[in-house]
Amino acid sequence: MADTIIFHVDVNSAFLAWEASYRIRTLGESEDIRNFPSVIGGDETKRHGIVLAKSIPAKRFGVTTGEPLASARKKCPGLKTYAPNFSLYVEKSGELISLLGRYAPVVEQFSIDEAFCDFTGTTGLYGPPVEFAFKLKDMIRDELGFTVNIGISSNKLLAKMASDFEKPDKVHTLFPHEIREKMWPLPVSDLLYVGRSSIRTLHNLDIFTIGDLANADVAILKQHLKKHGEDMWKSANGLDDALVRDTLPANKGYGNSITVGADVTDRETALTIILSLCETIGARLRADHAYISVVSVTIVDSSFHRTSHQVTLPASTDITEKIYEAACGLFTSLWDGEPLRLLGVHTSRATSENFVQYDMFNTKDADKLSRLNLAIDQIRNRYGDEAVKRARFIDNEHDHMTGGLGKAKRNKGITP
Repeated sequence: MADTIIFHVDVNSAFLAWEASYRIRTLGESEDIRNFPSVIGGDETKRHGIVLAKSIPAKRFGVTTGEPLASARKKCPGLKTYAPNFSLYVEKSGELISLLGRYAPVVEQFSIDEAFCDFTGTTGLYGPPVEFAFKLKDMIRDELGFTVNIGISSNKLLAKMASDFEKPDKVHTLFPHEIREKMWPLPVSDLLYVGRSSIRTLHNLDIFTIGDLANADVAILKQHLKKHGEDMWKSANGLDDALVRDTLPANKGYGNSITVGADVTDRETALTIILSLCETIGARLRADHAYISVVSVTIVDSSFHRTSHQVTLPASTDITEKIYEAACGLFTSLWDGEPLRLLGVHTSRATSENFVQYDMFNTKDADKLSRLNLAIDQIRNRYGDEAVKRARFIDNEHDHMTGGLGKAKRNKGITP
């Protein structure tokens, strides 16, 4: 049996790289914004007035992703700022996934600028994995006009860790036999899915590097961090059995996310935002006569640590309340109390068939909710989205139907 080979492909400074590629290749500009201090930044009147992507020259001035644009300009007085064009970025992301699909038997889009590729069993076609990774990296640069990092390993966790090594335009490996040398010396904060509160707890346990965590007593970790402690220990030892799953075709996944105006620090606000995301998803599902059976929730804390979980439903559904119920359970299992800057809900395994698990207790409620959802859709379609909203959103600062980076991105069903 062939050894498992997983690539993690990560676009370098994605938004800025895609903006630069568009300006040079489509608009015919001669100046490359990647070659001088520049950033992609959002609306400064809102939370989006932050650095979304930065050039390497800007980075040399100390500009960091996520900091306010005003702060970035103080560090770099000559900094040039460009407004984000999310429709363009969705298009460029699609071009990347399309190119990867020409070579990888299985491609899973992990975010708008990242993808996992399963190249297991392809050595006879492409040659040694590392050599092919360099060819693939250069192919992306030459055909699409932007650079990527590629991490290679035998599982998704290690491949993603590898792609985060030195940037840009690099290929790195992190196979199990390389963990001790390449990963264990890194600070524990570099490990995927380790948030600030977990870091504080680990430091109190004299755990400062990934190696410290890998060699810690699992029982002690579980005592202080519950199941998340065991999960982190497994990650520190490079253990991951998650499969690379095919990217769903158009209209097979429906997702929304939002970067909030101020950090979310309480459960009620978080669940209100999640409900608003589910409202939009449910409406889109019903408009497409589609039903989903998998719900996932993604959160990003104020330190930009991303975590996500998913659940398979007992029956396919297009009912907003059912999606929200599943999302609430996932959020509860994910959130450790750290302030949140992004929340996302995504659904998958969409089908035009509604396979219902009937039982004497829930069928009547499901039918009633289905009819109610359709009635609300009809009113909104005729009089606008604001015609009907839940009482929870009356005099609430959060929109009752929201999602992601804007309409262009929501229509693609991509969660950042």
